Amino acid sequence: MSFDPYLDAVALARAYQNKEASVRETVEALLARIDKHDPKLGAFQALYADEARAAAEATDRAMENGHRVGPFHGIPFALKDIIDVEGRITTGGSAAMADRVSPSTGTIARRLLSAGGILVGKTKTVEVAMGGWGTNQRMGTPRNPWDLETHRTPGGSSSGSGVAVAAGLVTCAVGTDTGGSVRGPSAWNGIVGLKVTEGFLPTDGIIPYSHTLDTPGPMVRSVRDAAFMFDVMAGHEAHELEAHLADPGALNTSPSMGIKGFRLGALTDRDRELLDEDILALYDAALVQLRSLGAEIVPFEPPIDYDAMAEANGFVFSAEGFTHHGKMMEDPDSPVDEDVRPRVLQGRDIAAHEYIGAMLKRQEHIALFLEHLRGLAGVVTPTIRTAAIPISDADQKSTPAFLTRPFNYLAMCALSIPMGLTPGGLPGGLQIVARGGDEATALRIGAAYERAQGGIGHPDL
Repeated sequence: MSFDPYLDAVALARAYQNKEASVRETVEALLARIDKHDPKLGAFQALYADEARAAAEATDRAMENGHRVGPFHGIPFALKDIIDVEGRITTGGSAAMADRVSPSTGTIARRLLSAGGILVGKTKTVEVAMGGWGTNQRMGTPRNPWDLETHRTPGGSSSGSGVAVAAGLVTCAVGTDTGGSVRGPSAWNGIVGLKVTEGFLPTDGIIPYSHTLDTPGPMVRSVRDAAFMFDVMAGHEAHELEAHLADPGALNTSPSMGIKGFRLGALTDRDRELLDEDILALYDAALVQLRSLGAEIVPFEPPIDYDAMAEANGFVFSAEGFTHHGKMMEDPDSPVDEDVRPRVLQGRDIAAHEYIGAMLKRQEHIALFLEHLRGLAGVVTPTIRTAAIPISDADQKSTPAFLTRPFNYLAMCALSIPMGLTPGGLPGGLQIVARGGDEATALRIGAAYERAQGGIGHPDL
């Protein structure tokens, strides 16, 4: 079969299984695309071309000899450059850590590698993963591939991962999400991103910003890939992954499992007024589509205002972020991003009793929200209120993450999935939120919507 750079991981795994594709050819084709397009897109912080070629060669030999270790064997992936791989540089998007050698391999990276994945490289991130626009003054800001004329926001903080997957430079990637850093870049780049329930996946070997909120998640081309990669990252055994490959219903994403009878909460009129008109039009079309699939859509009035919860989430990670990175940011000679420095330093004046009080209040708000959610399978909102904007228009003192941060604060899981293109040809994302620990429901809703919606195509490179 001829190489398709936009083939999702499940389809690629099946192609390997059926001997319709080789790992060597796949990796060489992706490296050629990176060589051609990444000088302009700037998605990668580091490229491991020689190592990827060697791993591909070894993987093909293993498969030829009947030693396939599972369906992720031979899948090219990238890691956000805050995830450690032993002996490799992990900068955390900071020039101040440009020489930081990873002391060990984080569990998430180890699981993907142990499952036979081919690590192509590290992708760019906002410095210390603190920013929703996706910009980085010192290490470079990736270019959103949906507009090659105007440099638009790629979304942050997992900016490079979003761009690399959207542009067909790598099959899938890992991001991290503290306030929307998987979902935001996924929405603006027209791909699928899963914010996993906090605590479900290990975070060792990941440079922390908020040790209570940080969670890694897959950034992929399809809902089935989100389920598939989530399984791998969760450490499922090879036979479980093989079963998932044969029937994606392992995470309730089987085509036979629709959403008829699901009750879903939607934005109220007040929250709708805050959406850009192009995003509102896509959102309304998505709600129509969900209704056509048998879902009941009802206005959902959160017990705490979304913006207030976004602010509360910011308070928590500000306190924790300063704990982890305050010393570096307080040093006036440290070569850090001057947009990020004040974001980190705002946690400096948070007293211990204020932080503890905020954490106790968070638990009250989680219980209150879940009580209001009774009778609903989940909530659907746009991922971000606007499509990607020109970099020059980004207000670095604000955030685009008003609709993503609340669900980090509430310890819920959430899926961002493309819901269409604006008249200007830019993607908008639909956020599907479910209770913490109920990724299966978010994936099931997303799979049903994805099948009906039919996808948005790919950027014209």
